[in-house]
Amino acid sequence: MYKVAIIDDEPLIVEGLSRTIAWEKWNCQVAGTASDGREGMELIREKRPDIVITDICMPKMDGLKMIAGLKSEFSKMQLIILTGYREFEYARQAIELGVARFLLKPSKMNELEEAIAAVTARLDLMDLPIAAPEEVYEQVDETGTVSEVEDENGEANSFIVKNALEYIRENSREKLRLSDVADQVYVSQWHLSKLLNKHTGKTFSDILNGARMDQSKELLKDPSLRICDVAEQVGFQDLAHFSRVFKKMEGMSAGEYRNTHWGTEQNGGKV
Repeated sequence: MYKVAIIDDEPLIVEGLSRTIAWEKWNCQVAGTASDGREGMELIREKRPDIVITDICMPKMDGLKMIAGLKSEFSKMQLIILTGYREFEYARQAIELGVARFLLKPSKMNELEEAIAAVTARLDLMDLPIAAPEEVYEQVDETGTVSEVEDENGEANSFIVKNALEYIRENSREKLRLSDVADQVYVSQWHLSKLLNKHTGKTFSDILNGARMDQSKELLKDPSLRICDVAEQVGFQDLAHFSRVFKKMEGMSAGEYRNTHWGTEQNGGKV
């Protein structure tokens, strides 16, 4: 029995989809409903549905980011978009990210049934169930070596990493946690950490500190700023921590960097 989640901020649509479609015809049952993106993600993590029918223009959600997050973290999950948003470029991007069907409201019953038939047929052909985020699929090659199955959602993963890196750069001066970034791109902390490491070769901490170092080097150009001022402005709670990170990443202290690049005569040796 395939589990279905319905996410829409219009109660009549949720009610209509839940009650008027003969779900048993396709070996399906509605596992739960939600009225916004955040509630929808909580529902999906709890129920692990095989099929998600969702709008993309709702409170507390970014449609494309949510689509990418779902396809990246739950690669076998089938997504059907049902929306009144008619922008062609948006639809194109959604399909590139892995949406199975993109339907416009109001949608005819036969269109909905065709979409459900298509995604259930696709699920029937799959050998693997929907995976929890903690699960890693493995395969054994002919030499007996165990390896992780190649990720089939490269477009969604790249989209997630791009948005995560952008969010980190824009908010690096804040007290930023991995969970904060994961919430913005609709994936779990564990999954985001894995994606960042795979795509950049760096940990979240390294990426965050790198963004802070880039900003600190710009601020060090200003001779009126003391190094402790720079440390505070880029998000460090104390000068000692900033100094350790700066020397580790740049190979010299912040003071040495300032003197080497901008000259002692410009800053009067301020620390």
